[in-house]
Amino acid sequence: MTNDPLLKWREEFPILSRKTYLINNSLGAMPRKVYEGLKHFADMWNEDGVVAWHYEDGTGWLDDCEKTADLIGSVMGAPPRSVMLHLNVATLTAQVLSSIDFSGKRNRIVYDDMQFTSPHYVCQQWARYGAELHLVKSHDRIGVDVQQLLDAIDERTAIVPISHVYFRSAYLQDVQPIIDKAHKVGAKVLLDVYQSIGTVPFDVTQLNVDFAVGGSVKWVCGGPNVCYLYIRPDLIPTYQPALTGWISHARPFKFEMDFTPHKTAWRAATGTPPVVALYSARPGYDIIKQVGLPAIREKSVRLTSHLVEKALEAGFTVNSPRDPARRGGTVCIDFANAEEAHNELIRRGFVIDYRPGGGIRVSPHFYNTIDECNAIIAQMKELRR
Repeated sequence: MTNDPLLKWREEFPILSRKTYLINNSLGAMPRKVYEGLKHFADMWNEDGVVAWHYEDGTGWLDDCEKTADLIGSVMGAPPRSVMLHLNVATLTAQVLSSIDFSGKRNRIVYDDMQFTSPHYVCQQWARYGAELHLVKSHDRIGVDVQQLLDAIDERTAIVPISHVYFRSAYLQDVQPIIDKAHKVGAKVLLDVYQSIGTVPFDVTQLNVDFAVGGSVKWVCGGPNVCYLYIRPDLIPTYQPALTGWISHARPFKFEMDFTPHKTAWRAATGTPPVVALYSARPGYDIIKQVGLPAIREKSVRLTSHLVEKALEAGFTVNSPRDPARRGGTVCIDFANAEEAHNELIRRGFVIDYRPGGGIRVSPHFYNTIDECNAIIAQMKELRR
Protein backbone atom coordinates (compact mmCIF):
# COMPACT_ATOMS: atom_id res chain seq x y z
CA MET A 1 0.00 0.00 0.00
CA THR A 2 2.77 2.45 0.92
CA ASN A 3 4.38 2.09 -2.52
CA ASP A 4 1.31 3.44 -4.28
CA PRO A 5 1.73 7.22 -4.80
CA LEU A 6 -1.97 7.68 -5.55
CA LEU A 7 -2.94 6.71 -2.01
CA LYS A 8 -1.81 10.11 -0.78
CA TRP A 9 -5.13 11.37 -2.15
CA ARG A 10 -7.15 9.28 0.31
CA GLU A 11 -7.04 12.03 2.91
CA GLU A 12 -8.95 14.30 0.51
CA PHE A 13 -11.99 11.99 0.74
CA PRO A 14 -13.27 11.76 4.35
CA ILE A 15 -15.60 8.78 3.81
CA LEU A 16 -12.60 6.54 3.10
CA SER A 17 -11.62 6.67 6.78
CA ARG A 18 -15.01 5.23 7.78
CA LYS A 19 -16.07 2.86 5.01
CA THR A 20 -14.72 0.62 2.27
CA TYR A 21 -15.96 2.74 -0.59
CA LEU A 22 -16.16 0.76 -3.85
CA ILE A 23 -19.13 2.26 -5.70
CA ASN A 24 -17.39 4.98 -7.68
CA ASN A 25 -19.32 4.12 -10.87
CA SER A 26 -22.50 5.29 -9.13
CA LEU A 27 -21.40 8.08 -6.78
CA GLY A 28 -17.77 9.00 -6.26
CA ALA A 29 -16.46 9.71 -2.78
CA MET A 30 -16.95 13.35 -1.79
CA PRO A 31 -13.83 15.55 -1.76
CA ARG A 32 -13.45 17.47 1.47
CA LYS A 33 -13.21 20.75 -0.50
CA VAL A 34 -16.87 20.43 -1.44
CA TYR A 35 -17.60 22.02 1.94
CA GLU A 36 -15.58 25.08 0.88
CA GLY A 37 -17.29 25.25 -2.51
CA LEU A 38 -20.80 25.18 -1.09
CA LYS A 39 -19.85 27.70 1.58
CA HIS A 40 -18.51 29.99 -1.14
CA PHE A 41 -21.87 29.84 -2.91
CA ALA A 42 -23.75 30.53 0.32
CA ASP A 43 -21.46 33.45 1.16
CA MET A 44 -22.05 35.04 -2.26
CA TRP A 45 -25.81 34.68 -1.87
CA ASN A 46 -25.77 35.95 1.70
CA GLU A 47 -23.49 38.93 1.06
CA ASP A 48 -24.59 40.09 -2.38
CA GLY A 49 -27.97 38.53 -3.14
CA VAL A 50 -29.01 38.82 -6.79
CA VAL A 51 -25.82 40.69 -7.68
CA ALA A 52 -23.98 37.37 -7.29
CA TRP A 53 -25.26 36.29 -10.71
CA HIS A 54 -22.58 38.42 -12.32
CA TYR A 55 -19.97 40.77 -10.91
CA GLU A 56 -18.30 43.48 -12.97
CA ASP A 57 -14.91 41.82 -12.53
CA GLY A 58 -16.10 38.76 -14.48
CA THR A 59 -16.88 36.56 -11.50
CA GLY A 60 -20.25 35.41 -10.21
CA TRP A 61 -22.54 32.44 -10.61
CA LEU A 62 -22.99 32.61 -14.38
CA ASP A 63 -19.27 33.18 -14.89
CA ASP A 64 -18.50 30.19 -12.68
CA CYS A 65 -20.91 28.11 -14.76
CA GLU A 66 -18.84 28.84 -17.86
CA LYS A 67 -15.56 28.23 -16.05
CA THR A 68 -16.81 24.91 -14.68
CA ALA A 69 -18.05 23.84 -18.11
CA ASP A 70 -14.62 24.60 -19.57
CA LEU A 71 -12.97 22.68 -16.70
CA ILE A 72 -15.14 19.66 -17.50
CA GLY A 73 -14.35 20.05 -21.18
CA SER A 74 -10.62 20.07 -20.47
CA VAL A 75 -10.90 16.59 -18.92
CA MET A 76 -12.23 15.17 -22.21
CA GLY A 77 -10.33 17.24 -24.75
CA ALA A 78 -13.09 19.71 -25.57
CA PRO A 79 -12.19 23.28 -26.61
CA PRO A 80 -13.37 26.20 -24.45
CA ARG A 81 -17.04 27.19 -24.83
CA SER A 82 -17.97 23.88 -26.48
CA VAL A 83 -19.46 22.47 -23.24
CA MET A 84 -22.39 23.73 -21.19
CA LEU A 85 -23.97 22.62 -17.90
CA HIS A 86 -27.39 21.14 -17.29
CA LEU A 87 -29.27 19.15 -14.68
CA ASN A 88 -29.44 15.66 -16.19
CA VAL A 89 -28.72 13.55 -19.26
CA ALA A 90 -32.38 12.80 -19.96
CA THR A 91 -33.11 16.47 -20.62
CA LEU A 92 -29.95 16.84 -22.69
CA THR A 93 -30.89 13.81 -24.80
CA ALA A 94 -34.32 15.31 -25.41
CA GLN A 95 -32.75 18.60 -26.38
CA VAL A 96 -30.40 17.05 -28.93
CA LEU A 97 -33.31 15.11 -30.43
CA SER A 98 -35.34 18.32 -30.55
CA SER A 99 -32.71 19.77 -32.90
CA ILE A 100 -33.36 17.05 -35.50
CA ASP A 101 -36.17 16.92 -38.06
CA PHE A 102 -37.62 13.39 -38.03
CA SER A 103 -40.39 14.09 -40.55
CA GLY A 104 -38.46 12.89 -43.62
CA LYS A 105 -36.86 9.63 -44.71
CA ARG A 106 -33.87 10.12 -42.41
CA ASN A 107 -35.82 9.46 -39.24
CA ARG A 108 -34.14 6.49 -37.54
CA ILE A 109 -32.56 6.45 -34.08
CA VAL A 110 -30.13 3.52 -33.97
CA TYR A 111 -28.65 2.21 -30.74
CA ASP A 112 -28.39 -0.96 -28.66
CA ASP A 113 -30.36 -2.42 -25.77
CA MET A 114 -27.52 -1.99 -23.26
CA GLN A 115 -28.02 1.77 -22.92
CA PHE A 116 -29.03 3.38 -19.65
CA THR A 117 -32.78 3.69 -19.22
CA SER A 118 -33.11 7.52 -19.22
CA PRO A 119 -31.98 8.17 -22.82
CA HIS A 120 -33.79 5.02 -23.96
CA TYR A 121 -37.09 6.27 -22.51
CA VAL A 122 -36.58 9.64 -24.19
CA CYS A 123 -35.88 8.01 -27.55
CA GLN A 124 -38.99 5.85 -27.19
CA GLN A 125 -41.13 8.93 -26.66
CA TRP A 126 -39.69 10.59 -29.75
CA ALA A 127 -41.75 8.21 -31.90
CA ARG A 128 -44.58 10.75 -31.47
CA TYR A 129 -42.44 13.18 -33.50
CA GLY A 130 -41.81 10.75 -36.35
CA ALA A 131 -38.70 8.97 -35.06
CA GLU A 132 -38.29 5.27 -35.85
CA LEU A 133 -36.27 3.26 -33.33
CA HIS A 134 -33.91 0.50 -34.42
CA LEU A 135 -32.65 -1.40 -31.39
CA VAL A 136 -29.68 -3.76 -31.78
CA LYS A 137 -29.95 -6.67 -29.36
CA SER A 138 -27.09 -7.86 -27.18
CA HIS A 139 -26.46 -11.58 -26.86
CA ASP A 140 -24.60 -11.97 -23.56
CA ARG A 141 -25.74 -8.82 -21.68
CA ILE A 142 -22.09 -7.77 -21.46
CA GLY A 143 -21.52 -6.08 -24.81
CA VAL A 144 -22.93 -5.68 -28.29
CA ASP A 145 -21.47 -6.90 -31.56
CA VAL A 146 -20.14 -3.66 -33.07
CA GLN A 147 -20.59 -5.03 -36.58
CA GLN A 148 -24.32 -5.47 -35.97
CA LEU A 149 -24.52 -1.85 -34.90
CA LEU A 150 -22.52 -0.73 -37.92
CA ASP A 151 -24.77 -2.70 -40.25
CA ALA A 152 -27.85 -1.00 -38.76
CA ILE A 153 -26.51 2.51 -39.46
CA ASP A 154 -27.54 3.59 -42.96
CA GLU A 155 -28.81 6.57 -44.96
CA ARG A 156 -32.08 6.45 -43.02
CA THR A 157 -30.26 7.03 -39.72
CA ALA A 158 -30.52 10.47 -38.14
CA ILE A 159 -28.65 9.88 -34.89
CA VAL A 160 -26.85 7.13 -32.99
CA PRO A 161 -26.96 7.59 -29.18
CA ILE A 162 -24.41 5.20 -27.65
CA SER A 163 -22.54 4.67 -24.39
CA HIS A 164 -18.77 4.73 -24.13
CA VAL A 165 -18.93 2.36 -21.14
CA TYR A 166 -22.08 0.34 -20.37
CA PHE A 167 -23.52 0.94 -16.92
CA ARG A 168 -24.65 -2.67 -16.40
CA SER A 169 -21.49 -4.55 -17.38
CA ALA A 170 -18.69 -1.92 -17.67
CA TYR A 171 -18.10 -2.95 -21.28
CA LEU A 172 -15.80 -0.35 -22.88
CA GLN A 173 -17.04 0.12 -26.41
CA ASP A 174 -14.83 0.90 -29.39
CA VAL A 175 -16.81 3.92 -30.51
CA GLN A 176 -14.55 5.18 -33.29
CA PRO A 177 -15.88 2.81 -36.00
CA ILE A 178 -19.44 3.75 -35.00
CA ILE A 179 -18.70 7.48 -35.28
CA ASP A 180 -16.96 6.96 -38.62
CA LYS A 181 -19.81 4.90 -40.08
CA ALA A 182 -22.44 7.39 -38.88
CA HIS A 183 -20.59 10.28 -40.51
CA LYS A 184 -20.11 8.29 -43.71
CA VAL A 185 -23.89 8.01 -44.17
CA GLY A 186 -24.66 11.54 -42.92
CA ALA A 187 -25.82 10.67 -39.38
CA LYS A 188 -24.73 12.14 -36.06
CA VAL A 189 -23.56 10.45 -32.86
CA LEU A 190 -24.52 11.31 -29.28
CA LEU A 191 -21.91 9.72 -27.01
CA ASP A 192 -22.76 9.09 -23.35
CA VAL A 193 -19.50 9.34 -21.39
CA TYR A 194 -21.06 9.20 -17.91
CA GLN A 195 -19.35 5.89 -17.06
CA SER A 196 -15.99 6.67 -18.64
CA ILE A 197 -15.04 10.27 -17.80
CA GLY A 198 -12.63 10.31 -14.88
CA THR A 199 -11.47 6.71 -15.25
CA VAL A 200 -10.94 6.04 -18.99
CA PRO A 201 -8.88 8.56 -20.99
CA PHE A 202 -10.57 9.81 -24.17
CA ASP A 203 -10.62 12.93 -26.33
CA VAL A 204 -13.85 14.12 -27.95
CA THR A 205 -11.89 16.18 -30.47
CA GLN A 206 -9.85 13.18 -31.62
CA LEU A 207 -12.97 11.03 -31.76
CA ASN A 208 -14.66 13.73 -33.88
CA VAL A 209 -17.92 12.94 -32.12
CA ASP A 210 -20.85 15.29 -32.75
CA PHE A 211 -22.28 15.43 -29.22
CA ALA A 212 -21.26 14.05 -25.85
CA VAL A 213 -23.24 13.97 -22.60
CA GLY A 214 -22.36 12.91 -19.11
CA GLY A 215 -22.41 13.91 -15.47
CA SER A 216 -20.29 14.51 -12.40
CA VAL A 217 -21.61 12.17 -9.72
CA LYS A 218 -19.49 9.14 -10.63
CA TRP A 219 -15.78 8.83 -11.41
CA VAL A 220 -15.11 12.58 -11.25
CA CYS A 221 -16.41 12.70 -7.66
CA GLY A 222 -18.79 15.61 -8.12
CA GLY A 223 -22.27 16.10 -6.73
CA PRO A 224 -25.64 15.49 -8.39
CA ASN A 225 -27.19 17.75 -11.03
CA VAL A 226 -24.03 18.82 -12.83
CA CYS A 227 -24.42 17.22 -16.22
CA TYR A 228 -23.10 18.61 -19.48
CA LEU A 229 -23.43 18.65 -23.23
CA TYR A 230 -20.47 18.89 -25.58
CA ILE A 231 -21.20 20.16 -29.08
CA ARG A 232 -18.55 19.79 -31.76
CA PRO A 233 -17.49 23.41 -32.42
CA ASP A 234 -18.30 23.41 -36.14
CA LEU A 235 -21.86 22.30 -35.34
CA ILE A 236 -22.56 25.04 -32.79
CA PRO A 237 -23.64 27.75 -35.30
CA THR A 238 -26.35 25.49 -36.76
CA TYR A 239 -27.45 23.83 -33.52
CA GLN A 240 -31.04 25.05 -33.09
CA PRO A 241 -32.99 22.84 -30.65
CA ALA A 242 -36.69 23.31 -30.03
CA LEU A 243 -36.06 22.82 -26.31
CA THR A 244 -34.56 26.14 -25.23
CA GLY A 245 -34.83 28.84 -22.56
CA TRP A 246 -33.69 32.21 -21.30
CA ILE A 247 -30.06 31.26 -20.62
CA SER A 248 -29.80 29.99 -24.21
CA HIS A 249 -30.33 33.54 -25.43
CA ALA A 250 -27.37 35.61 -26.62
CA ARG A 251 -28.26 38.36 -24.12
CA PRO A 252 -30.27 36.64 -21.36
CA PHE A 253 -30.47 39.67 -19.06
CA LYS A 254 -31.89 41.87 -21.83
CA PHE A 255 -35.10 39.78 -21.68
CA GLU A 256 -35.81 40.34 -25.37
CA MET A 257 -38.92 38.69 -26.81
CA ASP A 258 -37.23 37.71 -30.08
CA PHE A 259 -34.85 34.80 -29.53
CA THR A 260 -31.23 35.05 -30.65
CA PRO A 261 -29.22 31.92 -29.81
CA HIS A 262 -26.01 32.19 -27.84
CA LYS A 263 -22.86 32.03 -29.97
CA THR A 264 -21.31 29.18 -27.95
CA ALA A 265 -22.48 25.83 -26.61
CA TRP A 266 -24.50 27.79 -24.07
CA ARG A 267 -27.23 28.06 -26.73
CA ALA A 268 -28.12 24.61 -25.32
CA ALA A 269 -28.55 25.87 -21.77
CA THR A 270 -32.40 26.19 -21.61
CA GLY A 271 -33.40 27.67 -18.23
CA THR A 272 -31.54 28.57 -15.05
CA PRO A 273 -28.34 26.49 -14.79
CA PRO A 274 -27.40 24.26 -11.80
CA VAL A 275 -25.55 26.98 -9.91
CA VAL A 276 -25.49 25.45 -6.42
CA ALA A 277 -24.42 22.04 -7.69
CA LEU A 278 -21.49 23.31 -9.74
CA TYR A 279 -19.68 24.27 -6.52
CA SER A 280 -19.90 20.65 -5.37
CA ALA A 281 -18.56 19.35 -8.70
CA ARG A 282 -15.48 21.48 -9.24
CA PRO A 283 -13.20 19.99 -6.53
CA GLY A 284 -13.52 16.52 -8.03
CA TYR A 285 -12.56 17.64 -11.52
CA ASP A 286 -9.60 19.57 -10.11
CA ILE A 287 -8.36 16.41 -8.36
CA ILE A 288 -8.85 14.20 -11.43
CA LYS A 289 -6.74 16.62 -13.49
CA GLN A 290 -4.00 16.68 -10.85
CA VAL A 291 -3.85 12.91 -10.50
CA GLY A 292 -3.91 12.44 -14.28
CA LEU A 293 -6.06 10.09 -16.30
CA PRO A 294 -3.20 7.82 -17.47
CA ALA A 295 -2.29 7.07 -13.84
CA ILE A 296 -5.95 6.59 -12.92
CA ARG A 297 -6.51 4.20 -15.82
CA GLU A 298 -3.38 2.18 -15.04
CA LYS A 299 -4.49 1.65 -11.46
CA SER A 300 -8.07 0.92 -12.48
CA VAL A 301 -6.94 -1.84 -14.82
CA ARG A 302 -4.69 -3.27 -12.11
CA LEU A 303 -7.39 -3.34 -9.42
CA THR A 304 -10.24 -4.55 -11.64
CA SER A 305 -8.03 -7.29 -13.12
CA HIS A 306 -7.26 -8.43 -9.59
CA LEU A 307 -10.97 -8.44 -8.73
CA VAL A 308 -11.80 -10.49 -11.83
CA GLU A 309 -9.09 -13.02 -10.97
CA LYS A 310 -10.16 -13.41 -7.34
CA ALA A 311 -13.88 -13.55 -8.19
CA LEU A 312 -13.33 -16.33 -10.72
CA GLU A 313 -11.10 -18.22 -8.28
CA ALA A 314 -13.97 -18.06 -5.79
CA GLY A 315 -16.39 -19.50 -8.33
CA PHE A 316 -18.42 -16.33 -8.80
CA THR A 317 -19.91 -15.27 -12.13
CA VAL A 318 -18.23 -12.20 -13.62
CA ASN A 319 -20.57 -10.22 -15.85
CA SER A 320 -17.91 -7.78 -17.04
CA PRO A 321 -15.37 -8.18 -19.86
CA ARG A 322 -12.30 -10.25 -18.95
CA ASP A 323 -10.17 -8.22 -21.39
CA PRO A 324 -9.08 -5.02 -19.55
CA ALA A 325 -8.92 -3.15 -22.87
CA ARG A 326 -12.68 -3.67 -23.20
CA ARG A 327 -13.50 -3.03 -19.52
CA GLY A 328 -14.25 0.25 -17.79
CA GLY A 329 -13.71 0.71 -14.07
CA THR A 330 -16.28 -1.77 -12.72
CA VAL A 331 -16.41 -5.51 -12.11
CA CYS A 332 -19.92 -7.00 -11.90
CA ILE A 333 -19.92 -10.07 -9.67
CA ASP A 334 -22.93 -12.36 -9.39
CA PHE A 335 -23.89 -15.42 -7.38
CA ALA A 336 -27.03 -16.91 -5.84
CA ASN A 337 -28.81 -14.36 -3.63
CA ALA A 338 -26.33 -11.64 -4.55
CA GLU A 339 -29.02 -8.97 -4.22
CA GLU A 340 -29.60 -9.90 -0.58
CA ALA A 341 -25.86 -10.18 0.00
CA HIS A 342 -25.30 -6.65 -1.28
CA ASN A 343 -27.58 -5.27 1.44
CA GLU A 344 -25.56 -7.09 4.08
CA LEU A 345 -22.29 -5.85 2.58
CA ILE A 346 -23.53 -2.28 2.92
CA ARG A 347 -24.47 -2.94 6.54
CA ARG A 348 -20.92 -4.18 7.10
CA GLY A 349 -19.44 -0.96 5.73
CA PHE A 350 -18.73 -2.03 2.15
CA VAL A 351 -20.38 0.55 -0.09
CA ILE A 352 -21.39 -1.11 -3.38
CA ASP A 353 -24.63 -1.63 -5.30
CA TYR A 354 -26.51 -4.29 -7.24
CA ARG A 355 -28.03 -4.23 -10.73
CA PRO A 356 -30.36 -6.93 -12.11
CA GLY A 357 -28.67 -8.82 -14.92
CA GLY A 358 -25.27 -7.60 -13.75
CA GLY A 359 -24.78 -8.44 -10.12
CA ILE A 360 -22.87 -6.61 -7.40
CA ARG A 361 -20.97 -3.73 -8.97
CA VAL A 362 -17.52 -3.28 -7.45
CA SER A 363 -15.83 -0.12 -8.71
CA PRO A 364 -12.45 0.77 -7.20
CA HIS A 365 -10.93 4.17 -7.96
CA PHE A 366 -7.43 5.65 -7.71
CA TYR A 367 -7.79 6.14 -3.95
CA ASN A 368 -8.74 2.50 -3.24
CA THR A 369 -6.35 -0.27 -2.20
CA ILE A 370 -5.83 -3.86 -3.23
CA ASP A 371 -6.51 -4.81 0.41
CA GLU A 372 -10.01 -3.35 0.07
CA CYS A 373 -10.57 -5.41 -3.07
CA ASN A 374 -9.43 -8.57 -1.27
CA ALA A 375 -11.63 -7.76 1.70
CA ILE A 376 -14.84 -7.48 -0.31
CA ILE A 377 -14.18 -10.76 -2.12
CA ALA A 378 -13.62 -12.41 1.27
CA GLN A 379 -16.91 -10.96 2.55
CA MET A 380 -18.77 -12.21 -0.54
CA LYS A 381 -17.37 -15.71 -0.02
CA GLU A 382 -18.46 -15.65 3.62
CA LEU A 383 -21.97 -14.44 2.73
CA ARG A 384 -22.34 -17.06 0.01
CA ARG A 385 -21.62 -19.79 2.54
